[in-house]
Parts: sequence; C-alpha cells; structure tokens
Amino acid sequence: MRHLPLLLSFAALSACATPLAERRATGPVAVKIIALNDFHGALEPPGNSVPVTNAGGTTVNVPAGGAAHLATAVARLKAQNSNSLVVAAGDLTSASPFVSSQFLDEPTILAMNLIGLDLNAVGNHEFDRGPDELKRLQGGGCVQHTGRKPCRVDPTFPGASFNYLAANVRTRDGGTLFPATAIRTLGAGARAVRVGFIGLTLRTTPSLVVPTNVASLTFQDEADTINALVPSLRADGAAAIVVLIHQGLYTKVGYNDKSCGGVSGDLLPILAKLDPAVDLVVSGHTHRAYVCDYATIDPTRPMLVTSAGRNGTMLTDIELLVDPARRRVTGKRADNLIVQGAAYTSASGPVPLRSEFPVYAAEPRVAALVNRYVAAATPVAARVVGRMSAPATRQRTPSGESVLGNLIADVQRQATGTDIAFMNSEGLRADLNPTADGSVTYGQLYAVMPFGNTLQVKGMTGAQIRHVLEQQFDSASNTVEQPNMMMVSKGLTYRYDLRRPAGARIMDMRLNGAPVDEARTYRVGVSNFLAAGGDNFTGFTNGTDLPGGAEDIDAFEAFVRAAGTLTPPTADRITRVDVPSGG
Repeated sequence: MRHLPLLLSFAALSACATPLAERRATGPVAVKIIALNDFHGALEPPGNSVPVTNAGGTTVNVPAGGAAHLATAVARLKAQNSNSLVVAAGDLTSASPFVSSQFLDEPTILAMNLIGLDLNAVGNHEFDRGPDELKRLQGGGCVQHTGRKPCRVDPTFPGASFNYLAANVRTRDGGTLFPATAIRTLGAGARAVRVGFIGLTLRTTPSLVVPTNVASLTFQDEADTINALVPSLRADGAAAIVVLIHQGLYTKVGYNDKSCGGVSGDLLPILAKLDPAVDLVVSGHTHRAYVCDYATIDPTRPMLVTSAGRNGTMLTDIELLVDPARRRVTGKRADNLIVQGAAYTSASGPVPLRSEFPVYAAEPRVAALVNRYVAAATPVAARVVGRMSAPATRQRTPSGESVLGNLIADVQRQATGTDIAFMNSEGLRADLNPTADGSVTYGQLYAVMPFGNTLQVKGMTGAQIRHVLEQQFDSASNTVEQPNMMMVSKGLTYRYDLRRPAGARIMDMRLNGAPVDEARTYRVGVSNFLAAGGDNFTGFTNGTDLPGGAEDIDAFEAFVRAAGTLTPPTADRITRVDVPSGG
C-alpha cells in the first residue's frame, strides 16, 4: 500500500533470457534522484506528523521531519545507487522556525551541505531578504544585507556547497541571477549518462515578497523559459531532462497515490505547455505531497510530477532508466517516503513511532550542528514576554477571519497609532499557544511572524480601502470557499457577498459603528510587504506614504508585554452573507 512502484516502461527490463551481467552492461542506466521541497529551515523535528490511511481504513499519524533524520534518510537512499543526486524545488530557507531564521538561515545551508544537496531551484521565499542576501547564502561571507547581523554563531560562513538555479530570474543586465541550468554526468565510460536540470521559481514571486526586494529583477514565464532551454541541454548531451520548479499542484489522493486524482493548481497550465522532452518535474510551493504520472492526463507528455510536501517530512525517491546509447529515458518511477524520526507529544497526546514505516536515526554531524544553533538560540527564544488567557490560532471562521489574524491587526494598529490596520492571512506562520501556566515566549511570537517586516502608515480614502478589500476576491488562485482574506483591526466591520458583481461585494463598511466615508482620508497601518502591494493587494500602493515605525516582531512583543494577561480578540468583525458551496 505504501510503496507501490510506478512502472511506465520497465517491461523492457524483463528480458530474462539475457544473462544478468550482460543486461547490466548493455541495458539502461538507473539514475536515482532524491528530491525535497519547501524545507523552510525546519532543522529540528517540527512536531509534525503525516496522516496515513492503512488498508483497514484507519488513519495513523506518522511522526516525521528534522534535518538530522532527513540526512540519514538521504544517505540510506544514496547507498542504494551510486548514480544518485539530491535536489530541491525551492524555499529551503525563510519563513523558518526560530533556530534557523534568527541566524539568517545559515544553519540550514550548513545542514544541506552536510546532507549532500546538489541543486536547489530558487523559491519565492528565498527572495524575502533580497537578492544580495540570497547571493551571500550561495557564495558565503559575512557582509550584512539585512537588519540582522550575519555570522553570529560561526565567525565565518562558507556558503552553499550546492548550486542555486534561477532560469527565469533576470537581472538588469539581461543575465540570470544564478545559472539557468546544470548538467551532471553519472556513470563512467560507455555507461556514462548526462542529466540536464532546469531550475526556476514561479513568475508571480514579486507579489509574494516585498516588491522592493526584487525591484531589480524580472521574473519570466515558466513554460516559455523551460522550453527555450531544452534544446541546448539536448545539444550538450543530456539524455534526461529534469525541471525543478517552485510551483505546484493540489490533489485529492494520498501522498503516494499515482493516479493524479482531483489534480488542480497553478502548475497545471505550465505542464500543459511543456516540451514533451521533459522527463521529470520536481515541484513545490503548495506544501502538498504527490506523485503524478502526467501521462494519465496527457499521453503526449509522459513525465512524472512530484512533490515531497514540506519541512523535510518526506523525500521523493525517483528512478530514471536512461539508455546511454540512444540518450533517452526508457522508464521512470517515483515514491514518496516518510522521514520518520522522533516520537513526540502533541496537544492531543503522544504521537509514537510506527513500526510499519522505516525509522531514520539522527545523523550525528547534522544533529551536532543543529544542537549548536539550538543552544545559541534558546536564551533568546525562551524569554517569557507575557501571558495569555487562551490560544490565538489561524483557524478560519466561515467569514475567513481568524483570532490570531485579528490580534496581529490590533497589534499593528496600536503600534502605528492608526485608525485601521490590516494583516494578510498568509503572513501568519504558526499558531500562538501559551504554555500550561499561560506564559508566552519570544520564540513563540517570532514563529508567528518570522519575516522581519517593518510597519508603515498609509493615508487612504474610504474608497481606496474599499478597493483593497475587494481585492481579497480577485486573485486567480482564490476559490469561492477560501478568498485571500485580510484580517482587520478592532473597530472596523463589514459584510461581503460573493454573489454580487466585482467591485460591489463589500457592504456596510463601518469604523467604530459609523459608516466609512468614501471621501475621507484614514490612517492605515500595514507591513511594508502589504504597503508595496504584496499578496496581490496592489491597492495599498494608491495610498499616501506617511511616517512608519517599528519592526513587526518588536511591536508584537511590546503589545503582549503591556497587556499583563492578554485575552485574544474574537473573530466577529467580518460577516459573510452568501453561503459557500458545501457549507
């Protein structure tokens, strides 16, 4: 049930009459690709589990993740085939837990060096701190590009021993930020085969990071970029073409089901345009795990499309059979493997190791690296900053708001001294759960908001505010069930109805009970990410820039500390009039 192989053309290997040694000498070369994506600096076992439904219909939770356990899993797979490469499809870093983020993700790069990563396609979060800091992670050194000082634990930082790829990220001089492609030769002599890689991110990256951080860069169409590079890789002798792309799919089947059941997502229209010479697409971004035989959707494009979920909880074990004489792939298969490492206790109780899945012990060198950075981070992370009477979570109400989002909006309104504040829901990266005695630590606050955004003030008319709220429903990736909602600060209320035409869906917008005046200018507090039009909320750029202030995490800490015992707000500021399908 767990590791059903996907066999597309392995029948060619069944020439049983031919001696084994001769078949090994003349048959296809097996190349192993070990893939991950969206690691996001998850160095410690993240307290995550992978739900798996067994043959009896019972769902069990398999504890998974942690860089040291991931290292052992990679080593075990590499030991199966000397012709192996380890690759990633972006977002190795940023939006990271405290231990990595506090140190500018340097420990994640060092861990991936030890694990033996070969290639990583840039993801959108790799640009959170701007291209100069990303180039420092590749090349090393301690030049400071952000508000946080680098090299605080290790006085020197060597940079990544693996290579970043950025085929569709163009600089002002017309070149790419990092190389567009890579070719790796596996095997030797007449049995040597060359595998070509194209690495790229999604072209909408500027809407997912602070736009000013990527103002010097241009992000080009994904399919056009890939198709333009395939001929040159073929000309350079590549017998297999592998795309590493930070864009992904959603499916309605299990993590290792090969049927592509219920497939959707922004990667689909890209796949539909790809050169049929592409053999494998390693994807990411959606944080979903899947193995999809795309030939079941389009027989003219018999490629595999894979994703290993997120946070190092899985690896994708991929095998390509490559004919060295004809320089083409004759078979392929892939399986998602759960990186089961350490048992843990969740809010619902113990999550034990499962004997029906492999267990990967912690690799000593990576474990030592992680422990060293944990020790450096602990005094800061463990500092108690206040108390809370109840958790504040990201769980959405039917209207799309959350208690945690409303809390952060209240924080930012107070910190900026504004009439209204907004918080984008995708900027919340963890729930805020106080300990048994109600204590809240700095590390918990940081986990909620790890991006280091600064708060800004915009002068916006009531009409401009309405326009921004209407943009919640405009994103092409939205669904009727889940619009791209912003959380609002205390005092602002409104209703919305998605049955109404675009531009007229926001109704009865009020501030402290009084109707919002379309002509009046209000002071609005937002992060610099939203202020620059992030998350497709371009309406914020129409406002007037006014003096801003603190970093978001500093404002959060001050708010919690000043509250004594903080009571989270209720999620009752937005009312949805229409009823979602199925709801």
